[in-house]
Amino acid sequence: MTRATLFRLVAAMLALTVVISVVMVQIDWNGVAGSTEADDIDLLLNVMIVLSAFVYSIVLVMLGYSIWRYRAKPGDESDGEPIHGNTRLEIAWTLIPTIIVLFGAGYSWFILDKIEAREGDRLEVDVTAQQFAWRFEYPEQGVTATELHVPVDRQVELNLEAIDVIHSFWVPEWRVKKDAVPGITTSVVATPDREGRFQVICTELCGIGHSTMRAPAIVESQEDFDRWIADQGGGEGQAGGGGGGGGAEGDLAAAGQQIFDEQGCSGCHTFAAAGATETVGPDLDEVLPQRSADEIEQSIIDPDAELSPGFARGIMPDTFEDALSADELDTLVRYLSENAGGGKSGAGGQ
Repeated sequence: MTRATLFRLVAAMLALTVVISVVMVQIDWNGVAGSTEADDIDLLLNVMIVLSAFVYSIVLVMLGYSIWRYRAKPGDESDGEPIHGNTRLEIAWTLIPTIIVLFGAGYSWFILDKIEAREGDRLEVDVTAQQFAWRFEYPEQGVTATELHVPVDRQVELNLEAIDVIHSFWVPEWRVKKDAVPGITTSVVATPDREGRFQVICTELCGIGHSTMRAPAIVESQEDFDRWIADQGGGEGQAGGGGGGGGAEGDLAAAGQQIFDEQGCSGCHTFAAAGATETVGPDLDEVLPQRSADEIEQSIIDPDAELSPGFARGIMPDTFEDALSADELDTLVRYLSENAGGGKSGAGGQ
């Protein structure tokens, strides 16, 4: 290969890299940015796109040149010439990928270290994932909810746990993503800088109801967040009274619906009293009115013991006997029993 040929090949590689990179980086791959970490992560993605385009261009240009330059001429059925190889070429195709990989790893490490730096005034939220729902606990505020509320422009540290299988926490606008793994606690930080209503999405296939495993993520002003915390504190006290099974009918409905939502029931079933409309599992308004309280309890702790027509084994998790206390289970059973059938018998508690 002459120097002129080598120069033309390198020029072709660089030109193709520029064309691919310009086209690819114009695409808004991640959508709206909603956190201070988003810009760094988007830039990292663009850098990786350019590096990938460069590697792809090298392979494509050399492949095309080799096919053209060393093609067999018509009628030539002789064996190819025996060659030892090219030491300089082998060194080059070893060093170049090594340098690219090391640069990518180093730059990624720099970005990760930057976006994971903890701030002293961060808000801590304990996140529990289970098939097929999210639960958010604010230990400092004493609040538990099925919606994630965070103040704008304040860093939040999310401590993730999973009850049953591996799940993955992701708010697309925040860019950060982290697995929730049974038996260990993982954590991820984000600093939302755009107010609005977003979605927490599970991005790890976790069962038949995986696509429904979502929860609202509300980014609001500090004042609105403090107001929401105060409202939840009042509601939590009422729910605690109903959970013991001795409160008023309204307290029972509130406590029962809280357990129903927190345990992910609304992510799989239709139940009018709770505003649930999913169809992964049986329609509770249809199947529960014909069942006694004992049968409802049995269907919760051993869901495969008796199956509704059209539903297979293994759809509903069998972890609720461990996940719920005796009082919580009793509250949930009473709530379902009294409100089944479109909330007719428990309408006063809505």
